[in-house]
Amino acid sequence: MLGASGNLLPFAYAHKGAGQRKCRYLRKFQLSTFPQQTLQLVGKHVDEREDAPRARARAVVALALAALAAAVVLAGLGVGEEPGALSNWQALVLGLVQGLTELLPISSSGHLVLVPWLADWRYLREHDEFNHTFDVALHLGTLVAVVGYFRRELAVLLAAWARSARARSIRDPDERLAWAVVVATVPAVVIGAAAQGVIASRLGEPWQIAILLAVFGVVLWLADRRPATRDLRSVGIPAALAVGVAQALALAPGVSRSGVTISAGRLLGLDRDGAARLSFLLLVPVTLGAVALKGITDVLLADLPPGTVGPFVVGTLAAAVSGLAAISALLGYVRRRDYSPFVVYRLLVAAVVLGVIASGVREPGF
Repeated sequence: MLGASGNLLPFAYAHKGAGQRKCRYLRKFQLSTFPQQTLQLVGKHVDEREDAPRARARAVVALALAALAAAVVLAGLGVGEEPGALSNWQALVLGLVQGLTELLPISSSGHLVLVPWLADWRYLREHDEFNHTFDVALHLGTLVAVVGYFRRELAVLLAAWARSARARSIRDPDERLAWAVVVATVPAVVIGAAAQGVIASRLGEPWQIAILLAVFGVVLWLADRRPATRDLRSVGIPAALAVGVAQALALAPGVSRSGVTISAGRLLGLDRDGAARLSFLLLVPVTLGAVALKGITDVLLADLPPGTVGPFVVGTLAAAVSGLAAISALLGYVRRRDYSPFVVYRLLVAAVVLGVIASGVREPGF
């Protein structure tokens, strides 16, 4: 190709110049072809799509704050509570504790024993049936939090499971993960049904909880040292069964369902975010089944004592709000850091509980 002086230009230079002219002409074509109103409309549509997740997040935060405010108001007014029974303020505290500790790897069942034990709230100890029923309300709150946060993922997995069941085969990662959640749920259901009486009568004393907090805290620390080698959607049936067996161990207060399933996931090579997400997804079928069963037997078919409604509503709202906060905080945290702070916390709580027992301030049982 000849330049303006008639000299031969290198092909690459000539090609570059032609490309630049072509791009310039294309830009002119693009701007001149579409009316300004159309370009503004397209830009606005793109901005709205980008702002949609933020708008949904703001709506969720506003709803959570409204629920927390309602719980505080109900507690302050004493709505639905009965003198001498569990107060709404106590229900508010236990609801916040349930939401945080169910979804963080520090044992909700253990904390729901330790908090009233340390605070000397005797009503739950002296009214075991009410205690079990109140536990249903608190777990309903955390279930609402998990379903609300992972509603899109849960809808995808439910559709994938139904699709796979109809085809009688597993054909993509979503279907594999859906079946992994189902398989991992089975051991906890079977063992929980078989050993429910033993667990209720033999486990759950403060000194036992302290030991299990410490032991499984060390397990979490060791598991978290393992390098990540797989992603969440690569979890197959054998790995899911192993996580399910680990989840069954959390029937003992102090182990922590989220803690032991995260530990199992990390030992299987999942990264921290994937292990946490798997743990949250596994909460849904287990908790949904427990809430449905106990809701029928302990709430609908049972004679609840007076003063039940207020603490139930306050505890459920508080558990939902704190559970939502715990999910968001944990997933944001583990993308950048490890689980060491939770291990330290577990060891400190275990030491405090054993120290309180050794000093004679509280009895070792509850």
